[in-house]
Amino acid sequence: MRRFIPTFALFLSLASSAGAQDDVPWSEHAVRGHIDQSRLHGTLSGEDLRAFALQGRALFDARFTVNDGAGRPFATMAIVPTERKRPVEFPFQRLAGPDANACSSCHNEPVSGGAGGFVVNAFVTEGFESADFDSLDPQFSNERGTVHLFGSGLIELLAREMSADLAGIRAAALREARAGGAPVTRPLSSKGVAFGSITALPDGSVDLTKLDGVDDDLVVRPFTQKGVMTSLRQFTDNALNQHHGMQADERFGGRWTGTSDHDRDGKPDEIEEGDVSALVAFQATLPPPRQQVPDDTRWQAAAQRGEAVFAEAGCTGCHKPALPLDSLAFQDPGPVDMAGTLRRGDVAEPLTLDLASLDWAKSLPRDAKGRVLVPLFGDLKRHRIADQRVAALGNETLAQRFVERDVFMTAELWGVADTAPYGHRGDLTTLDEVIRAHGGDAADSAKAYAALPDDDRSALIAWLKTLRIEP
Repeated sequence: MRRFIPTFALFLSLASSAGAQDDVPWSEHAVRGHIDQSRLHGTLSGEDLRAFALQGRALFDARFTVNDGAGRPFATMAIVPTERKRPVEFPFQRLAGPDANACSSCHNEPVSGGAGGFVVNAFVTEGFESADFDSLDPQFSNERGTVHLFGSGLIELLAREMSADLAGIRAAALREARAGGAPVTRPLSSKGVAFGSITALPDGSVDLTKLDGVDDDLVVRPFTQKGVMTSLRQFTDNALNQHHGMQADERFGGRWTGTSDHDRDGKPDEIEEGDVSALVAFQATLPPPRQQVPDDTRWQAAAQRGEAVFAEAGCTGCHKPALPLDSLAFQDPGPVDMAGTLRRGDVAEPLTLDLASLDWAKSLPRDAKGRVLVPLFGDLKRHRIADQRVAALGNETLAQRFVERDVFMTAELWGVADTAPYGHRGDLTTLDEVIRAHGGDAADSAKAYAALPDDDRSALIAWLKTLRIEP
């Protein structure tokens, strides 16, 4: 296995017109240097991986300043780089942002990388694709709570493997249809999660009308509450611009915009490719939440009963206790990153983060085939979660990225004890409330929960309260 370049050599000097005063310890730069992406290759494991992730954490916790390029006077929050016709009136605002100095300003409960309270809710809109908005009216924007990032490297690895499985089913069906000269219908399933079916036609086209819970390209997008972000890298590029006004070169630099200062704030090359790689490494190496056994013996007994009640109520149909993962090798860039994000073809060799070398990975359970069992209590699939009778979790007016307004990703329950309040808007203060608010595909489970004896409902909550983010 190739050794990774020593991390102390990764930071380069910060280019700035302000001169030597930026090198003093009291400089008002949060970014004191950049990481050279060209030196990020091979496999990174053990202490080297932990050291690199710490550099990512430094950027995650950094409170970006105007000297770094924070703010975007002539750029919008849009995913597609979009210029403004006139500068913003205020450098910070709670609508389309920028609305935070640091990633950890919102992702901080119970520790950096965690969730956020109602006060740090973000606003998104279908117009986020290529425009901007200036109203909190629900016909223009959707309000969302901040989710935690622990275990997100495992989540992305699961999504990559599931996407590959689904693509393989499609390819095999197309080969069979061409060879036989007749349509071939095949169920789409990966890791025990069913995504409907496809019908391959002899002419090479595919009937996608029976898909369920996944996009037409069969790529499982595990991030954001609507499941519209493919990777941590895409999520990071978007968030840096939206929330901080820090533009990543790989999205907003010369290749796509023809300039190194897309937002015209006088600060070129604000976030370089290697910086994004470090941020991805920090997030990808965050340990997965775990079930913690309480000291109180009454709580232990209640939680044991509550886990059984959870299954009996049908909750494990979507909140699957674990999904199997074949490999803990996290490659960055990933295999399905999109345009505007650093991709495999942009680098000579991707960097491999060996998650198996981390202490927390060594204690993960495995199945009889040796696969890691990721205890996420989710399925990485979209479901209709509201209906006319129970509408609390479908209370948005706008669709997002063609995902209907009452359709959301199954929320992974690991860490749920440390991530109140609940619901997509973060306006439900208790677990009891959010369970009762399930409608649509989950209506039967919610009814089963409501019909339970008081002691069983209490036991189920006792069990959910053991699913903690380890500090």
